[in-house]
Amino acid sequence: MPRLPFAICLSALLVLSIRAAIAQQNNPRFTGSESCRKCHLKEYDGWKQTRMANVVRDPKLHPEAVLGDFQHADPNRPFELSQVALVYGSRWKQRYFARQGDGYYPLPAQWDIKNQKWLPYHVPDGADWWVEFYPKPNEDRPTGPTCDGCHSVNYNLQTMQVTEWNVGCEKCHGPGSKHVAHPTASNIVNPEKLDPVRATDVCIQCHSQGRPSQLPVDGKYVDWPVGYVPGQRLADVWNLEIPRLGTQDFYFWQDASAHKNRMQGNDFVQSTMYHRGMRCFDCHQVHSNANRSNLIVTGNALCLGCHTRSNPAGLKGTVNEHTHHAAKSAGSECTACHMPKIAQTLGNNDVSSHTFRFISPRLTQQFGIPNPCTSCHTGKSNEWAIAQLKNWSTTSPWRIGQ
Repeated sequence: MPRLPFAICLSALLVLSIRAAIAQQNNPRFTGSESCRKCHLKEYDGWKQTRMANVVRDPKLHPEAVLGDFQHADPNRPFELSQVALVYGSRWKQRYFARQGDGYYPLPAQWDIKNQKWLPYHVPDGADWWVEFYPKPNEDRPTGPTCDGCHSVNYNLQTMQVTEWNVGCEKCHGPGSKHVAHPTASNIVNPEKLDPVRATDVCIQCHSQGRPSQLPVDGKYVDWPVGYVPGQRLADVWNLEIPRLGTQDFYFWQDASAHKNRMQGNDFVQSTMYHRGMRCFDCHQVHSNANRSNLIVTGNALCLGCHTRSNPAGLKGTVNEHTHHAAKSAGSECTACHMPKIAQTLGNNDVSSHTFRFISPRLTQQFGIPNPCTSCHTGKSNEWAIAQLKNWSTTSPWRIGQ
C-alpha cells in the first residue's frame, strides 16, 4: 500500500487539531473547582468551608466527617463503618452510601443529628415518585439516578463518573475550561448577571422536587435535572412537582406549602418576592458560611434591609407594633411568622417554608397545617390564636390574616 506524503499527514493532523480546538471553544469542559482557586481565592476559600463543598465525603479520607455513633451496637444500624464508602449530610441527618462496582447505594440507617440517634432509612411506597420504578431493597436503588446528580459536578449516567463530588464552582457557574484558558466575563456564567428566572434556576436545580421532562433518561428514572447547565432555562428539562390545593400529599400541605425538605424552589416560585425579581442569593451567600444557612446577614436585618418604610411592602409602624410581640423577642423575628418550620426532613427536624406566606390558625382548623402561632405557643389552642389575631387586626398598622 502506498504511503501518503509526510506533508499531507501533517496537514491532516493540523486540521484535526484545529477542529478539536474549535470544538473545545464551542463546548467548554468541566475542569473542577481547584482550577478556580488561583484567581478567585477569597471566594474559593469561603466556599470550601460551606456545607455545599462538604456534603459528600469519603470517611477514609475525612474520618472527622462521620457523625453517627459506630462505637455502640444499635438494632437500627445493621452495618459497620468499614462498609461505608461515602457519608452524606451534616446538618439535619447523615446518610451512608456503600460502593457497588462504580456506583453506590444507600445503607439502611441514617443518623439523626439533632437527637443523636439511629433511625431506619428506606424510602417507602407512596413517597418519592421514582419509588415504583425500583425494587424495594436499598441495594437495588442506586444513588446515581436518585441522588448523585445534585451531590456532584457533571455526573455521567453511563460511566457513573463525576468531575468532582460536592456542589463545586461549576455547578453554579457552568463548565469552565474556556474561562480558565482565557478569563473574561463573557465566557463563564455569573448568576448575578442572569435574568431573575435563570438566576434562581441555578439554585432550584437541586433545591426542588420534580422530575425530568423526558422519562426515562437512558433507561433510568432520574430524580435530578439531567442536562441542565447554568444559564439555561431549568423548565426546559425539569418539571417541578405541582400541588393540588386542598390535598395533602408527600410533597405539599393543602395550601401548596412544601410538606417536606428540599423544596425551597417549589415554595419560592409561588412567592411575591420571586415574581418581583428576587433571587435566592439576594438572601444567601454561598461563598461563605459566616452565618447560618449562608445568610448574608442575620435576624430581622436581612428582611428590613428591603422592607423599609419607603417600600410599599415595608413596615407601617415599628417591628413590635407589626408583630404584637416584644421587640427583639423570638415572636418579633420576621421568620417566626413568615417562614415557619413546617417542611419535614427527619423526625422532629422541620425546616423553614419559603413561600413567605403567613399561615393562619384557620388553616390549621380546616386542614391541620401547622401555623406559627400555636407552633410557638404550644399550650394554646387555635381558637385562642384566632381571637388574638382578631384583636390585633383592629390596632395593627397592618391587616393581620385570620
